Amino acid sequence: MSALSGITVLELAEGVAGEYCGKLLAELGAQVIKLERPGCGSPTRRMGPFVDSVDAPESSGLFAFLNMGKHSVEYDLGAASPPASFSRLLEKADVVIDDHSAQWLTDWGLDEDAAAQSHPELVLCSITPFGLNPPEDRQFAEDLQVFHTSGLGYHTPSGADEGRPPLKGAGRFLPSYEAGMEAALCIIACLSDGSEPFQGRFIEVSKQSVMASRSDYVLAQMIAGDMDVSPSRHQFDLGGPAGIFPCQDGFVYLWMSAPAHWEALHQLIDDNSWMADFPDRWMELECTPERVATCRQHIGAWLKNQHKQEIEEAAQKLGLILVAVNNVGDLLASPQYQYRHYFAEMAHSKLGTTHYPTAPYTLSKTPTQAAVSPLLGQHTADLDILAGGTTS
Repeated sequence: MSALSGITVLELAEGVAGEYCGKLLAELGAQVIKLERPGCGSPTRRMGPFVDSVDAPESSGLFAFLNMGKHSVEYDLGAASPPASFSRLLEKADVVIDDHSAQWLTDWGLDEDAAAQSHPELVLCSITPFGLNPPEDRQFAEDLQVFHTSGLGYHTPSGADEGRPPLKGAGRFLPSYEAGMEAALCIIACLSDGSEPFQGRFIEVSKQSVMASRSDYVLAQMIAGDMDVSPSRHQFDLGGPAGIFPCQDGFVYLWMSAPAHWEALHQLIDDNSWMADFPDRWMELECTPERVATCRQHIGAWLKNQHKQEIEEAAQKLGLILVAVNNVGDLLASPQYQYRHYFAEMAHSKLGTTHYPTAPYTLSKTPTQAAVSPLLGQHTADLDILAGGTTS
């Protein structure tokens, strides 16, 4: 039996964060009922990448990933007020995941006070860019704005050209994925409360707050007064030779900040005679732009003749932080992922047979489960939760 077997989740969310939250709960055994607008479905159904690069119904790879193992029910989420059947749906649900505005929640009777009054045992989780009461200029923020207002923009990259547009950081929807995971953890914590009688919760997740909590020591140094608070993109520049370097078959990322890293590089590189001109602790005490440029030049010249997987293994054995920049093919071939059975080959009626990433963890007593995403409205007519009701 999976950890959340017997739990019913009503997913009203129409964005990446809420859908990823629902995916994580579905993998843990919850029955996730996804309500989608009739005819068009979730907006993520129209977001690529698409199978065969064709923007067509049921061809979105993003939707297929975010909605694995869910049930799709066509439902008019665009109505000014909820249909009559909505109350019956809430009575069947243990959890609701939402990502709409505070006004929408009020109109649908799902604001904190109304939900506590009408459904006191319901766990209702709201995921929005800046919380339910954001400043007017942040009501329609996307992940790019969330990322940079969280402080993580200082990581992209050190010494970036301030004359060019801001970078979005690692990953296409990093703030949404982080917020979705945070929301799932909060929901699980509430369901595991153990109190009798069980009391519902209203969880408000701000993507910005979640990302700010991931900002490691940069934000902490600013709060402590050890680093100037400035919009400059050079704030995170530690001045060292870290960076992405080309290899024979791709790229690797190298990070060096300590004497041990310098010694490991000395052992790794065949022709290291140029390193004799550098003091042992130059990165900490005598890190000049000239030394950084010379170091990067020699490292780059050597790495361009190496194979990324081989050099990654050799470097890490020496304690040097060097990792291959992997593509999807590399991940599928990864011995670690193969050992953990992270990718599962599954067949979808519209997308065909392909490998899907499964749960990023393995539980011994409550195993996770994986299934393909639903077609739009696939479960509208026959889902038990709607027995005796109507979807409009």
